[in-house]
Amino acid sequence: MERTLDLFVPGVVYLDIVFTGLRDMPRPGTEVWANGMGSCPGGVANLAVAAARLGLRTGLGTALATDAYGDFCAQILCTQENVDLSASTRINGHSPVTVSLAYDRDRSMITHAHPPPLNASGLVGALPAARAASVSLTKDGLPWVRQARQEGTLVFADVGWDDTEEWPSEALAMLGDCYAFLPNAVEAMRYTRASSPEEAARRLAGLVPLVVITCGPDGAIALDSATGEMVHAPAVPVEALDPTGAGDVFTAGIILGTLNGWPIAQRLAFANLIAALSVQHFGGSLSAPGWGDIADWWRASGDSRYAFLEDVIPGGEQRSVRRAGATIARLSDAHAHE
Repeated sequence: MERTLDLFVPGVVYLDIVFTGLRDMPRPGTEVWANGMGSCPGGVANLAVAAARLGLRTGLGTALATDAYGDFCAQILCTQENVDLSASTRINGHSPVTVSLAYDRDRSMITHAHPPPLNASGLVGALPAARAASVSLTKDGLPWVRQARQEGTLVFADVGWDDTEEWPSEALAMLGDCYAFLPNAVEAMRYTRASSPEEAARRLAGLVPLVVITCGPDGAIALDSATGEMVHAPAVPVEALDPTGAGDVFTAGIILGTLNGWPIAQRLAFANLIAALSVQHFGGSLSAPGWGDIADWWRASGDSRYAFLEDVIPGGEQRSVRRAGATIARLSDAHAHE
């Protein structure tokens, strides 16, 4: 089967409205002014945009409402970010919306959404042919994941926070159909009852070929289940302004490196780097770097650990995307106060 996509990303797309430059968080009965505001597609669009900006042919499987917010998200994804929406659908109703308040190098969010319409496989449409796909694990399972694996697609899985704090092992049952699992350190240790990320990685190695655990300021570790090779990559030190979407950018880097056959150490170092570049800017998909941003960093840094970038940065014109252009009004001013 000819694979028309490098990456297929199913899930919910939110309209993200990001307020920046807050001097204080609002208290009951008060009003706080924001110096900057940006709007962009969020949710699973964060991963899709991050991958597309790295040159991966990326498709979304989502339901976009026919309201003005849905029109805006569809236009930005198709015309500005070159994301394929042929596996998506348009529905009547209200778009899911998240308001993000970026403050003191962190963010708080308010979200309104309705459950998306899914078919029996757990998608809104047919499963497209793709070299890779992403999924968030659910204890109920999603039939499309097994179908994708059987068709030769590499499935990269993450997992959400368990509000019940029970961390049931049943939530990991889908890993048998996945190629890689990318939890953060807390999630990995809670689900495996391990006392360290390294111990958690070894316990997860029996469930999935590649385990990648992000450890915040301590970087990330990866374990190849077939060889037993464990690699640690330190974080790239930067001044973090907003972590929104950094995990999706990291995942995009791992997927890109995997599809291109890079050694695990290079995949991990690259993913750490582009995640670090993203947290220096506000917003989810607004902050995802392009090859121009990566090339700029490499020319300024010259860090010998990243010498492999000389061989992987595409030649010719490179796309810098630090100045995001997505907002409902006209142009984003989220960068004005970075």
